[in-house]
Amino acid sequence: MSSPELQEVTRAKMNLETARIAWHELQRFFASGSAIYVDPALDLVEVAYQISEDNKEQVLKWMETRQLAPVTGEQAHAWHDADTDMWAVVVSPYVLVQPVVEPQH
Repeated sequence: MSSPELQEVTRAKMNLETARIAWHELQRFFASGSAIYVDPALDLVEVAYQISEDNKEQVLKWMETRQLAPVTGEQAHAWHDADTDMWAVVVSPYVLVQPVVEPQH
């Protein structure tokens, strides 16, 4: 399998491992320090892929712009109070979380 094919297989696998889940179910990952916020403007699967491939340059760019960062206490409280649904995917040792944004009609 060529490298581009392998990349697509890896992305497809991560997409299948992505789930919609209530923040309440993810709080334990926040408590352990492993919940990582992904800005809704980013493609969650692509972020997971870049982290899994150890693409430090891209990950640092996202971190510098705060599009990728550890979940803050303020975020955790707001999501808890709003009973927010999240998209989540595991990229060990992290759980990447992204608030679900419903499309505007």
